[in-house]
Amino acid sequence: MFQGETAITIDDKGRLAVPTAYRELVARECGNRLVITYNPFESGSLWLYPLSVWERVRDQVNALPKAKKVNRSMQLKLVGAAEFVELDGNGRISIPASHRAAVAIEKKAVLLGMGDKFELWSEQAHHAQIRQTVSDDDLSEELLGLQL
Repeated sequence: MFQGETAITIDDKGRLAVPTAYRELVARECGNRLVITYNPFESGSLWLYPLSVWERVRDQVNALPKAKKVNRSMQLKLVGAAEFVELDGNGRISIPASHRAAVAIEKKAVLLGMGDKFELWSEQAHHAQIRQTVSDDDLSEELLGLQL
């Protein structure tokens, strides 16, 4: 279970250091490997999955009928863009340059633990998301049932 928000610095080689609090969990549960791909719902972020979670997601997305454009778009953004990344001896992973450029991640980013995966946001996109508020019009029945 990943949770929490960490400000991250991307080095000149496109690497980020996985927070020490997660390194043992990533080593044990993921064999030091993650899968990185695009967030198909929001610009400015990438998703980082443990391999076992990724395989389930990949299989579900690939099973979607290819006759629908939205399904092909999901397949392109999730499966077609997926890359394996591995923690090096210093606990860093390399974020592919194409992925960084597509979501405008430069030197500063934010890593969010989102339960079964991480989200890596550009600092600007993360700040924009956090500044948005939920209005009454946004509240679904599921949200109304939450006891926050």
